[in-house]
Amino acid sequence: FGARRSWREGLEAWQFALFGGLAFTVPYLLLGLFVGPEYPSLIGALTALVLTTAAARLGWFQPRQIWDFPPPAQWEEEWKSALPEHLTRAEDTGVPAWKAWLPYALVAGLLLGMRFYPPIWQWAKQTKLQIPHLFGTKIGIESAPLALPGTVFLIVSGLSIGILRMPGRAVARAVQDVGRALGGAAVALLFAVGMVQIFINSDVNQAGLGSMPSELACAAAHAVGVVWPAAAVVIGALGAFVAGSNTVSNMMFSLFQFEVGRQIGGVLGHPMTSLWIVALQVVGGAAGNMICVHNVVAASATVGMSGREGSLIRKTLLAATYYMLAAGLLGLGIVAALPNR
Repeated sequence: FGARRSWREGLEAWQFALFGGLAFTVPYLLLGLFVGPEYPSLIGALTALVLTTAAARLGWFQPRQIWDFPPPAQWEEEWKSALPEHLTRAEDTGVPAWKAWLPYALVAGLLLGMRFYPPIWQWAKQTKLQIPHLFGTKIGIESAPLALPGTVFLIVSGLSIGILRMPGRAVARAVQDVGRALGGAAVALLFAVGMVQIFINSDVNQAGLGSMPSELACAAAHAVGVVWPAAAVVIGALGAFVAGSNTVSNMMFSLFQFEVGRQIGGVLGHPMTSLWIVALQVVGGAAGNMICVHNVVAASATVGMSGREGSLIRKTLLAATYYMLAAGLLGLGIVAALPNR
């Protein structure tokens, strides 16, 4: 994507790229081990944002020759955003840096506070919206909106109006810009979520069959056999591609992956195989997120690139394929190296 389209120019930034990866994965791992599984991705991402921004400002890990995009006049049409100009250019708003960072700090603080102060967490989880037996089926809907991380973002967004002393006109313009950006994605997301729910709950049928994801995974397991560790990554990616969420992919396939891992472990004599298979499922789900249709639709709408989703998926497919191949080969090696009983 540079002016000279050179891979070498990109690889010269390997130090900063490696630092950026560690700035996310190390806090992510520590939060998962010592805090809990709910918020590592959110807090890990915020931590990485702070660390990489600070490193860039201090000039750490910079390549000898600074890489940049070509001038905007030379950009291809598919690179250009359809957002209003005031949203695509940097402006000096006069807001101090600490105040600009404060909403991010509030998000992190509230998320961690809910986790470390059980009374608030329990109260949030007890406030539920329930719709049992939807359309006369065994399927029900249950949600605890106050326990959702998205609720924290909405609360902080409201507080930010006062923190940044935004005038009413600025608030109205922000709401209008957000509505315009999300409007195009809303229709696609609405039908995509409906399709995913049908996919997940397709085990409610008169034929006595499992859900579509389970049936597909079973067929793949019988075809692949003991080299399943490589296929486990693909199954995880398939679930995330369809559902748009690594979490939903794990909900659909983790139990199945665990059972397949247990069967393979019985054949190979590796008692830890199931855990590694489930880990590969999660890694595959992360790869599938790169090419998920409604994730790409939402991201495209956010940056004003609606209508170019196909081009974006073709580009991210290369990265997702590499991700799956690397993880699959690594998984095969790990499972093969596990000690026997």
